[in-house]
Formats: sequence, C-alpha cells, structure tokens
Amino acid sequence: MNPFKMTGFELLSAMAEGKLPHPSIADTMPMRLGSLTKGSIVFKVEADKRHLNPLGGVHGGFAATVIDSITGCAVHTMLEAGVGYGTVDLNVKMIRPIPLGVELIAEGKVINISKNFGISEGTIKDANGKIFAHGTATCSLIYPKVS
Repeated sequence: MNPFKMTGFELLSAMAEGKLPHPSIADTMPMRLGSLTKGSIVFKVEADKRHLNPLGGVHGGFAATVIDSITGCAVHTMLEAGVGYGTVDLNVKMIRPIPLGVELIAEGKVINISKNFGISEGTIKDANGKIFAHGTATCSLIYPKVS
C-alpha cells in the first residue's frame, strides 16, 4: 500500500481501518479518528497530564494542535493522490478551558477548496455539544513536481 498513490480520503480511511499506521502526533496529542467523509472529519481527543501549563490547566497548544489537525485532515479528504498540503494560516479561539481527562469530539469541515488553497473550520466540543474551541485554517495545496 503506497500512501503517495492514494487520495487523501483513501489514506485517512486506511489509517482509520488500521491498514496504515496513524501519525505519531496522535501519540503526543491523543487523537483517534472517529469518522470521515469527503470534506469532513471527526476525531475523539482527550487531554492528559502531559498537556498541562505551569498553572495546571490544559495548555492552549493542545486545542491549537487539535484544530490544526482536524482542519488539515478535512482538506486532505478532498485531495487527489500525490497532492499534499501545509497550513499557512491558523486562527483558534479558546472559548472555555479544555478539561483534563475528558473525551471530547473534534470536528473539521471544508468551507472552500480551490486549485491552490483549502479553507476549513473546526470545533472541539463535549458530548452535549458545548464548544471549548473553534478555529479556521487556510491550507496551501502542494502538487508533485513534474519532471
């Protein structure tokens, strides 16, 4: 199974099915793929003691990393084989503190995709729909070099 010959949707589906390993960031920031469709993705996330700031709360970087991951992966679901992406702009609003040791739902969806950019948004919520963070991202699409 060659990940460079798979569409973004196929690649993420293969990871969800355990046919390909998940990225190592999912070990650092506990993220598990819940579901995906073209243009959207859902992760289950949970902050633990590795993610605390000096005051003992969950560091804002946890929410920022999760939002970056779900917005990027939502864009990735729309890409053809061999096309990559990189986040060029990320805006995250921390609405309330991320709780420690509580499984949350992180959802990303594409707002617009063009030849050069993908724009997406994401939220981190609890099971009751309470929003903890919201963000938007612009991803630059990276095409393979033609020789």
